[in-house]
Amino acid sequence: MDTRTSYSLEDFDFDIIVSETLNSYWGKGRSREDIIKSFKNSYPVGIFLGSGEQIGWARATSDTVYHAYIFDLQVLPEYRGQGLAKRLTKDLMDHPELKSVRGWMLATRDQHHLYRKFGFVDAEPGRYMSLHK
Repeated sequence: MDTRTSYSLEDFDFDIIVSETLNSYWGKGRSREDIIKSFKNSYPVGIFLGSGEQIGWARATSDTVYHAYIFDLQVLPEYRGQGLAKRLTKDLMDHPELKSVRGWMLATRDQHHLYRKFGFVDAEPGRYMSLHK
């Protein structure tokens, strides 16, 4: 499969991203405007077919030195099982602005096996806290 990676939001297809995000377990209830704004205020990565069709994406927020947090990693259903989520993770961690970040975090309900391949471990209970408004 002929694909390319892009870090430029100018290439991103927000109609697909918004639709798939709203159908994900983590994206229900978000607005189109907030989804687009979250990508604009993050470090994005996308995978595209040679035709230009976007088939995967992810983003991270970061201070670019100490911490980065992965969000919204998705591959379109018809392209899953081909190693693209692994590629997105690698491409995101190799992002020109993020490749020297020391600590990475993320939250997932069902993809622990993917992230363990990159050295992620279950977070230390009793140490991390969160607040959701």
